[in-house]
Amino acid sequence: MSDNRCIQVLPEVVANQIAAGEVVQRPASVVKELVENAIDAGSTQIDIHIKDAGRTLIQVIDNGIGMSADDAVTAFLPHATSKIRKAEDLFALSTMGFRGEALASIAAVAHVELRTKRQQDELGSCVCLSGGTLESQELIGCSKGTNIAVRDLFYNIPARRKFLKSNESEFRNILQVVEQITLAHPTLQFSLHHNGQVIYQLMPENTHQRILSLFGKKLDGKLLSVQVETILGTITGYVGTPESAIKRGATQFFFVNHRYIQHPYFNKAIQMAYEKLIPSDARAPYFIYFDVEPGKIDVNIHPTKTEVRFEDEKAIFPILSAVVRETLGKSNSIPTIDFDQDDAPFIPAIQTANTSQPQTPRVTFDPSYNPFKSSGYTSKKPSDHWEDLYQQKESNWVNKAEEEVFSDPFSLSVNNTSTSSGTENYKAVQWKRKYIVVFTPQGIKVYHQHRLHARILFEQYLKRMEKAERYSMPLLFPEVLEFSAQENSLFTQVQDELVAIGFAFEPFGKTAYQITAIPEGLGDSNPTEAVLDTMTLLQTDVTAGKQQQKQWVAQSIAEKSAIKAGKELTDMEMQLMLEQLATCQDATYSPSGKALAYCLNETEIENKLK
Repeated sequence: MSDNRCIQVLPEVVANQIAAGEVVQRPASVVKELVENAIDAGSTQIDIHIKDAGRTLIQVIDNGIGMSADDAVTAFLPHATSKIRKAEDLFALSTMGFRGEALASIAAVAHVELRTKRQQDELGSCVCLSGGTLESQELIGCSKGTNIAVRDLFYNIPARRKFLKSNESEFRNILQVVEQITLAHPTLQFSLHHNGQVIYQLMPENTHQRILSLFGKKLDGKLLSVQVETILGTITGYVGTPESAIKRGATQFFFVNHRYIQHPYFNKAIQMAYEKLIPSDARAPYFIYFDVEPGKIDVNIHPTKTEVRFEDEKAIFPILSAVVRETLGKSNSIPTIDFDQDDAPFIPAIQTANTSQPQTPRVTFDPSYNPFKSSGYTSKKPSDHWEDLYQQKESNWVNKAEEEVFSDPFSLSVNNTSTSSGTENYKAVQWKRKYIVVFTPQGIKVYHQHRLHARILFEQYLKRMEKAERYSMPLLFPEVLEFSAQENSLFTQVQDELVAIGFAFEPFGKTAYQITAIPEGLGDSNPTEAVLDTMTLLQTDVTAGKQQQKQWVAQSIAEKSAIKAGKELTDMEMQLMLEQLATCQDATYSPSGKALAYCLNETEIENKLK
């Protein structure tokens, strides 16, 4: 073996930088580690200050127990921790941090300044590190607790800094971490500042109040309390009513011993409880808290500490599903037949006390009345030109109908069947009110009518946005959009594109807006759902540029505006859709990437019929 292949011990600085790749993935990871350390220190008030989504500054200030001068330096050494003394302690953890890698990894890739003081000390300690190297240590005057500032994250690893996403994306990750921690500890006071602006100011409160403080009043009155005690542990929290279920972006959280976790197995148990109560593609919000003995869970199975292994997972599964189902049943969320309703109409009972017989009504008539006697009325002879009158009336109906239909630029009807491109019109029929079947000399072509129309609208909306042409329809009753801080960050990113396509918004609070106008052609679709769907698409790739954002906005609105399955189309409507499709740049796939049509040529038909 050559000399350059020999085994050697890595320098401490290099080892810390490698560990940082696992522990410090992005600025949100730093926020998570520092805030959890503050919670472990017994803090009741934690202030978080962020600049440039954590690139420039991440500062966490707490009123915890603080550290001595020696501990302030030792805390930055690799694997230095106060929670573990032996391997068995890993299975009895009740704190957030425990491995002793966080501070060393953070200090290895940033400039760190730590100010800390204990209650019994007269002076505090100030420790400064850069790239994992101790630069200074001195005694200073400061308040009780810990104040740690992390500046210029990844300054010495340009490759890692280059792979950070946009400030909007990184800040949303920070908001997500803050939501998880604050929900796990509702009795603690938190504040979050970004570039000098207050994002959250959370006072000590109960779990229900904390949920509403984070996610707004949209969940008020839609949460049902869950509570059960078993020999395996305690399950508490809240689940949403079936009416609160949405297709995308549902707020779903699991916590165990005040630690946020991800658990697909338990998520399945809750979805089973909502079976047949909500659509299969919808998700209801929930906030479930597990309180179990520390020895019955293993939190040391993933660096992010969000995956936890339970000792009795299979036993907890039916309990969780049953208690959620019972909660829904007690709240009348499960449909039942109830004959004792307060608003039921009053039906008087038959009175049996009165034994008198009903009297037969008397009938009177005029015996001198003669219907054939002349009264001076002369009947009018019918017109001999009734066909002309009918044709004139029919013409008026047609003209009026065409005037109404073609006033809408996105109407499916046309006044003639000739195409602008001069192509031949083939016979088209609708099948099952879902497909358009076209018979051509080459064979049979079956179009999915919703996807076909979505493709047409998608390209029309893109042209609108490129030409800055707004076609808006004012709303008589504006709809209100209320966002959480994380959702508001997403909305501001695509607000300009939504306005360009025809929406109009007015501020209605700190993180709320009124929809005062919608794009022409959106029809009966819910504008709120259209905006939320757009934000969901943006979440799939938060690093997308403006052009991609425009396409997502156009795609979301086109999918909502396109005709749905079940709508009956006329021959003229189908003909127009086929003509418009011929002018599209892409006549093969829908905006979401699904096939528009299936072709069956003559050869395939003959082979099937042999």
